[in-house]
Amino acid sequence: MVAIECVALTKEYRKGDTALRVIDNLSFPFPEASSLSIVGRSGVGKSTLLHLLAGLDEPTSGTVLLHGQDQFALTEEERAGLRNTLLGFVYQFHNLLPEFSAEENVGMPLFIAGVPSAEVRERVHSLLSEVGLYERRHHLPGELSGGEAQRAAIARALIGRPKVIFADEPTGNLDVTTARVVQELLLRLAGEQNSILIAVTHSKELAQDTQVVLEMGPGGTLSEIEKARL
Repeated sequence: MVAIECVALTKEYRKGDTALRVIDNLSFPFPEASSLSIVGRSGVGKSTLLHLLAGLDEPTSGTVLLHGQDQFALTEEERAGLRNTLLGFVYQFHNLLPEFSAEENVGMPLFIAGVPSAEVRERVHSLLSEVGLYERRHHLPGELSGGEAQRAAIARALIGRPKVIFADEPTGNLDVTTARVVQELLLRLAGEQNSILIAVTHSKELAQDTQVVLEMGPGGTLSEIEKARL
């Protein structure tokens, strides 16, 4: 299991002479668990933290360790390679490339990694079948429903068989019924691939279904809470 740790992590945003410190000197070793959810009030910095953990954004100071490796000691190119092989990311809004089909979007990380086309096609078709989109594989994102697009986004995040999957409000843009389907799919596939799932969510249902729940407070503080408190 990949060990994840924040060390003196700080993130602030500046506007003129004003600085907003969202995460303030956070040092936190994440519990070893197959799935974790991060909850907390809106605006507290949950998505900011997730982007830092995934190396999508750079901290003002401090760092994130993955198995003892300082992500931010790497070049941007090296971090991109790390994200493409070790990490997967699911956004609230699917972020599929509109000019590419579902099949092409899902296979993109493998093409970038230089995987042979025949293997890409085989793995993509297998995973699209798993998420119920094989018959929709040639459709563009604009031709998919919200739930279908999010399932394609999950498949894209999982196609590289990542060790860690980060999910930022993965069901937040879906109706209740579709959200439940997507939530169950994400948890099941992450478990089958032995990936760690770390999800930021306002969904009590998703949080209840994760192994560990962390609550984020002002300044980016993190503490494990009982599910009964949700």
